[in-house]
Amino acid sequence: MKSKILFIAFAALVYSQAINAQEGMPIYADYLSDNYYLIHPSMAGAANCAKIRVTARQQWFGQDDAPKLLTMSVNSKLGESQSALGAIVYADNNGYHSQKGGYVTYAHHLMFSRSVTDLNMLSFGLSAGFIQYQLDETEFNNDLPVRDPIIGGIVQSETNFNLDFGFSYHYLDFYAHATVKNLLNNPGVNNDLQITSNLRRFLLSAGYVYNKFGSSWAFEPSVLYQFKSGTKESIIDINAKAYKSMDFGQFWAGISYRQSLDGAEYLTDSGSISSQKLNQITPIVGVNYNKFMFAYTYTYQTNDVVLDNSGFHQLSIGYNFNCAAKRYECHCPAVN
Repeated sequence: MKSKILFIAFAALVYSQAINAQEGMPIYADYLSDNYYLIHPSMAGAANCAKIRVTARQQWFGQDDAPKLLTMSVNSKLGESQSALGAIVYADNNGYHSQKGGYVTYAHHLMFSRSVTDLNMLSFGLSAGFIQYQLDETEFNNDLPVRDPIIGGIVQSETNFNLDFGFSYHYLDFYAHATVKNLLNNPGVNNDLQITSNLRRFLLSAGYVYNKFGSSWAFEPSVLYQFKSGTKESIIDINAKAYKSMDFGQFWAGISYRQSLDGAEYLTDSGSISSQKLNQITPIVGVNYNKFMFAYTYTYQTNDVVLDNSGFHQLSIGYNFNCAAKRYECHCPAVN
């Protein structure tokens, strides 16, 4: 009985994760690995270098068909212009559900400052992409004495088109972003219009980089707020990073705390109703060596009811190229 109650509790807690399987690319803490373009299209080409970033994420080691995510992104300015292009491809697997997608991005950056001495830049970006959702039903009838006629026993597949749009603003060491993801309605693989017709997600993020004049250290607090329009769910990330300038580049480390502002109710052993909210702690370490970037991220879920305590592991690698002759004169890692 206890295991059944725990399963119900866990299912309630991760209900939104099941919907996420049809929301396009999941949003984890990988944007903190010098990859804000992954969630904000307006960041394509915002930096003084073109960037390639690759991430690999594995969840719950030891569990069969545990969630895993692979992403690759590239973005760059178009020559000396203020326009930029970007592209993202990803593959996300979660049990019998999987999705693959690709986006292309156009961004434009309006410089209000006369030079890179005093960064003052407003950016906007639009991403258009296709997402292929799949549901593998080939094993659904294996353990049933009689075949269920509503189960096709095949790999169900659906491809949808969608758009992301957003703004970014950089002023010296301050930055802010606002993005709307999944602007268009689409049914997803199961055609459940009540759940999947509205997948719009609103993202707001802001941060500031503190650096004492002449110091090799810099500190960056930031916050990310997410709101899912269809399910009325809210999630907030509170982040802090520290940077140390070195002869070879830069070493940095940080921590992110994520909490859902909406709880899930479940039955306890005593029969009473309790609730809990998603809580995750994510430490991250990284290094910029010349034009290369390497980072490791580990996420630990602190809730009482969890499927597995093995956590979430992620590796990120990156390469910068086509860098501008002169950097912005600010302590702003996302654009420098």
